[in-house]
Amino acid sequence: MKYTFLQIDIQAKIATITINRPEVLNALKFEVLGELRDAMLALQDDADVKVVIITGAGPKAFVAGADIAVMAELGSLEARKYILAGHETFDLIAGFPKPVVAAVNGFALGGGCELALSCDFIYAAEHARFGLPEITLGIIPGWGGTQRLPQRIGSGLAKEMIYTGKVIDAAEAKAIGLVNKLFPAEGFLDAVKEELQAIVSKSIVPLIMAKAAVNTYFDGGGAAGKAMEIQSVCICFSAQDQKEGMAAFLQKRKPEFTDK
Repeated sequence: MKYTFLQIDIQAKIATITINRPEVLNALKFEVLGELRDAMLALQDDADVKVVIITGAGPKAFVAGADIAVMAELGSLEARKYILAGHETFDLIAGFPKPVVAAVNGFALGGGCELALSCDFIYAAEHARFGLPEITLGIIPGWGGTQRLPQRIGSGLAKEMIYTGKVIDAAEAKAIGLVNKLFPAEGFLDAVKEELQAIVSKSIVPLIMAKAAVNTYFDGGGAAGKAMEIQSVCICFSAQDQKEGMAAFLQKRKPEFTDK
């Protein structure tokens, strides 16, 4: 499938989706959201993909936010369509069965920060910046920021960021738990891919089951999460890789997973 605003590269079980509008700092308009949704759907059942990276083109921005030039002219009904389109895409990313990692290589503001929050976790370049500055525009975060940021960093810090609209640097984002790990700007994406080898080397079956169990806890609460965990670990025992993993442990060798 050809895309106008995305570049997609698949190598060694890692699919890298690059949002490619560097002239506007990769701002998210309707068409970008639609392409991102379609790309995730296409990758969902691709046996050559075990992990997805989402990043932005150019040295300045991951995604600087929603396209304000578009938003400025919207009325309530048009704004609702725009907001729902963002939720549909970001919910698809959050619920994507395989691991999805945000590789934040610059500004991740507003919708860009919300996109990163919809991923399983965030790796960032040392010059990255994060924020939900919507309040400075007379609105509030509308693509999941008021829901996912408190889950990630706690309600107090999240409310402070949302109420003030302040932008924080990568070091602070790492300190408060928004970012998992920082990397130098030079060679950033290669370093992220190298870090992800620790995931790529695992069997896809428990990766999918683990994500389902964790997501169910946050979406449905403790009882639902526990039930999903029990079901998911039992499913793992039906996979060939469970037998291989435990045999390798007992034989004191590295497992050779086949994702079956």
